[in-house]
Amino acid sequence: MATIDRLVRATNQHDLESMAACFSEDYHNETPAHPARGFRGRAQVRRNWEQIFAFVPDIHVEVLRSAAMGDTVWTEWEMRGTRRDGKPHWTRGVIVFGVDGDAIRWARFYVEPVDESETTVDDFIRDQAVRQ
Repeated sequence: MATIDRLVRATNQHDLESMAACFSEDYHNETPAHPARGFRGRAQVRRNWEQIFAFVPDIHVEVLRSAAMGDTVWTEWEMRGTRRDGKPHWTRGVIVFGVDGDAIRWARFYVEPVDESETTVDDFIRDQAVRQ
């Protein structure tokens, strides 16, 4: 968890270099619900967060729950802030990290924007069944 704690601190301090240093050069990101969003490399992590810090300048992240087994760390995240256009930015989800020493080698992202609509579970299931 020490590496994840370091990542959270660097993110909340908006310290791009310290944040990027949490990842290995050959880092591999998978986003199973959105396969085309997967990527490789620390440089892409840096580019991603450079943009996030620019568009959500007050972003704050929190790990709500976590569990570790060996070199795998399961984390539940909440990320909040205000976008430059004044709209709220709010995402939640799970990130599973593979940590080797003090570097994150891989991650599987299951993080999505929070849907604050009035859609109930029945509405959602009905919509999913109709779409398929």
